[in-house]
Amino acid sequence: MPDRLAVGDAAPDFTLPDADGNDVSLASLRGKSVIVYFYPAAMTPGCTKQACDFRDSLDSLQAHGYAVLGISPDKPAKLAKFRERDGVTFPLLSDPDKEVLTAYGAFGEKTMYGKKVTGVIRSTFVVDPDGKIAVAQYNVKATGHVAKLRRDLGLD
Repeated sequence: MPDRLAVGDAAPDFTLPDADGNDVSLASLRGKSVIVYFYPAAMTPGCTKQACDFRDSLDSLQAHGYAVLGISPDKPAKLAKFRERDGVTFPLLSDPDKEVLTAYGAFGEKTMYGKKVTGVIRSTFVVDPDGKIAVAQYNVKATGHVAKLRRDLGLD
C-alpha cells in the first residue's frame, strides 16, 4: 500500500508539464486553495465524466477561491486532445514517471474488477493556502465525486 497523505500533512510540491508543455508548479499557487485530483487516463469514460464535472463546477469553485489541477500519467499531447475534445478549462498535468502520483499515495495496488492491479488510485486532495493537505480522499468514484466534494467543502 502506498503511503497515504492525511489532513495537516505538507502537500508534496511538484512541477509538471501541462497539455501545452508549460511547467505548472504547486508552489506558484501558494496563497490559494488548490484542488489536485489524480485520474487514471484521459479520454476514458470515467475520467471524462470527472473532468467534465470539474469543468462544469469550475466557475463556482473559483468564486470560492479554489484552483483545480488534474494529474494523470498521460503525455501532454494526449492531454491536449482531451482538453480540446471536452472543453476542459483548467490545467491537465502530465506525470508519466508517476513521481507525483506516488508522492501523494495515488499510485499503487488497487482492486479492479475483483483483481489486484497496480495503477492510478483515483484520488482528490485539497491543498490549503499554506500548502497543507486540507482534504485527502482516496478511491473516489468518477461519477458524483465533484458534487460530494462541493458538499464536503460546504459550497452547496
